Amino acid sequence: MLYSLRSRLMLSFSILLIIPFTAVVFIFSRESANLIQSSIETSTMQTIGQFASHADTLLMQIEDTGKQVLSSPFTQQWITTALNGGNSAGERYLAMQQLRNFFSSYTVNNSNIISVSAFREAGGGIWTQDRSYLDSDWYNQYKHYNTRWTGAHRDPDQSDESMRESEVNSLIVPLVQLQSLNNIGVLKVNYPTSLLRGDIDKIRFGSSGRAFLLTGEGASVLDQNLGDSKQVLSEGLAYVKAHSAGRISGIIPLRQKDMDYLLFYRKLPAQNWIIIGEVPEAELYAKITQIKQTLLLGSLGLLVLVIAVALWLSIGITKPLSAMTRAMRHVKHGRFDLALQHMPQVRTRRSEVHYVASVFEQMTHRLKYLIETEFETDLRRKNAEYKALLLQINPHFFNNTLEIIGGLAAMKREDLVMDATEALAKMMRYSLDLDSDLVKVSEEIGYIRDYLLIQKLRHQDKLIFSIHSDPEAESLHIAKFILQPIVENAVKYSLEKGEAAEVAVSSELRDNRLWLTVKDNGIGMPQEMISGILADTELRSGVGILNDKGNSIGLRNTLSRCRLYYGDLFEITIESEEGGGTAITLKLPPVRS
Repeated sequence: MLYSLRSRLMLSFSILLIIPFTAVVFIFSRESANLIQSSIETSTMQTIGQFASHADTLLMQIEDTGKQVLSSPFTQQWITTALNGGNSAGERYLAMQQLRNFFSSYTVNNSNIISVSAFREAGGGIWTQDRSYLDSDWYNQYKHYNTRWTGAHRDPDQSDESMRESEVNSLIVPLVQLQSLNNIGVLKVNYPTSLLRGDIDKIRFGSSGRAFLLTGEGASVLDQNLGDSKQVLSEGLAYVKAHSAGRISGIIPLRQKDMDYLLFYRKLPAQNWIIIGEVPEAELYAKITQIKQTLLLGSLGLLVLVIAVALWLSIGITKPLSAMTRAMRHVKHGRFDLALQHMPQVRTRRSEVHYVASVFEQMTHRLKYLIETEFETDLRRKNAEYKALLLQINPHFFNNTLEIIGGLAAMKREDLVMDATEALAKMMRYSLDLDSDLVKVSEEIGYIRDYLLIQKLRHQDKLIFSIHSDPEAESLHIAKFILQPIVENAVKYSLEKGEAAEVAVSSELRDNRLWLTVKDNGIGMPQEMISGILADTELRSGVGILNDKGNSIGLRNTLSRCRLYYGDLFEITIESEEGGGTAITLKLPPVRS
């Protein structure tokens, strides 16, 4: 039994699968752990970066507010009044009231609930007239250390009661007269601490990790409770100061009290603040450990399953399936003869695999027959549709042309009747030649020239036309009668406008495509009609147009013929304005003899 096919396959599978599979599982486990770890660290830094961007945006708005308020005429008037000792008490009071109204209006109209206070060294705050602010922490920090961005605090000098009772952070701006640069105090722009506190408190890493916004000295900017994290944050902040010169963000590994921590930091240089996220390393990477264990157990189970499947495959199923797979690939690409050559040899239908192979072979024969039959039928149908469309356009055009000649005869213009008859004869010879569906561009342009000549004979000065033919395009071939209906419509609707009709026909070889353009100065088309025409011509069949009794049948006929003949290689653009004329451009692939 050792030399049986099943035994040899099992031994081969065991050797070839266990060793590589074990190596792959080990490498995959290690690399996936590194990838997930990197992803977690990147995600954490992105979270801190998003908060930093939010804080930067808010603080930039506060900075702009301070500049706008300081440069305001109300603020400068109040400063000037305070500096000018000759002003009366009434003038000083009026200037203060105007400034209060300005501050109140600014606060009401600001979406971030920003409030503004002004403090004059000689008179105290503008709202309370109290000089107790001189003993406040925020003022002493500004006075002695030039700390312009304050930590969270309560400020009684506010216009709004709710702002007095809640914590605020502030920007301190020197209160100076811009002309003389004389300083009389400070301007204080306040914003609720909750604007930043609420967002940073939502940031969580692992189960207990948090983020904190600290000053350069390690104090909490938003009055957050540092709790047990204070020592870790203090050591991390010292490490950042010592080793992160020139870097704005990074990750710091830290060990404290027999526990490994990871600190993620992001600096806000303009405020001398730093965002630090602190989390035990085991919590952050708990999922990685769980994934490793799950991956190992799953890999062992999968290895056992693969060996079991190998035993089942060794019985002999793979060979007919492989042959049928090769045949399917040929069927997919339409190579039915090659597919039939690679069909597995079916000796019995008792096996499900052999039964499937037999049915697939019969299906391939049937599919080949149906596709060949449908292809031939489709070619005949398209050719019949094309001929029907071609025959439809000729009576429509020649009926109009005979009316033109009849009109000239009624006007007793025998000389013009002769010219028109000669032009019509050439056009009839051209139109009655149905041996070929393709003609040269020069022949189609000549046909259009004869048609416009007949129209010119009838309408005289009421019709002005021009024809420009690109010499490089004249030898190309196009479908017959695709320009005449468009030109006929251009003449008809331009004359309806009541002014002199102007029609321009051009052919051009551009970007390796043939552009045929007909422009007029007629009544134009509404957008609904343009959309309807384009929608109809998207259909692959011309039957709808053969039965169409509506407007623009000639144009629809032409576009449908182009779609039938050129397929997806055909493009059309219609530019029209009601009362401003129409320009229709057919873009065709260049067909050479």
